[in-house]
Amino acid sequence: MKTNNRGKNKATEILEEIGFDDVTELSNQELVNGFGIIFISEPLDNADGKIIRGRTNTIIKVNSSIPYPEKIRFVIAHELGHYFLHEKMEIHSDNVKTLNWFKIENQAKRGLQEFEANDFASELLMPEKSFKEFITGKFFSPSLIKEISNRFGTSLTSVIYRLISLDINPLLVVFITDGIVRYWRKSADLKGWVKDVTKLPPPNDSVAKEYIDANYDFIYTGNEKAQEISRSTWFKLYDNQKDNVFWEYCIPTKQYKTIISVIWED
Repeated sequence: MKTNNRGKNKATEILEEIGFDDVTELSNQELVNGFGIIFISEPLDNADGKIIRGRTNTIIKVNSSIPYPEKIRFVIAHELGHYFLHEKMEIHSDNVKTLNWFKIENQAKRGLQEFEANDFASELLMPEKSFKEFITGKFFSPSLIKEISNRFGTSLTSVIYRLISLDINPLLVVFITDGIVRYWRKSADLKGWVKDVTKLPPPNDSVAKEYIDANYDFIYTGNEKAQEISRSTWFKLYDNQKDNVFWEYCIPTKQYKTIISVIWED
């Protein structure tokens, strides 16, 4: 899918207009109401977020049943992206399919608009300058993802995508749903050729495969979240290339049968 920088550029423009380096200190209500939009938190059927644009007022709704405040925050920012970028969008609902960074590239009809809204949300919640300043000098690990999530108040998934889209750490990120690899993205600084894994089950010796076999239950916690694997698990080896130590960290979602797998070199 062809992408652009409209979302990022608009979020940067908005931050400059309101005079904030980032919006971390603003509550959800303040963030939405500050733009003259009505904010409602209530149970929603088959939706995580919704925007309703009327002649005089706009309403943003978020599903109060979402258990994670960081996800709620990202949903709100995504709907704000639609508000600022897609004026012709009068009524629109978002769910796991449209909010997921790793699915929208396969959507022909609404993919670009959802990418732009996600890109807007990413820059609004994690402005590039503040984001880079916060992680400077810190080594990558699962605890760093959580630390960033806590600092900026946004979801783990959005943090992972932010890290790889800004090419800050040498990472391979793989999105798996229903036991099949649907999408992967590699940082330019992570050298090597990824195996042909798209539309196939993850490798048998991968941590992702362990989570599938465990029916997407959490099987590793604490310091064990990062599991040691070999380069050859996900990468091709060439001409006596050393099969060095890599690490794999997975975030499974049992409800949707998805896994986000992050792979990096020791």
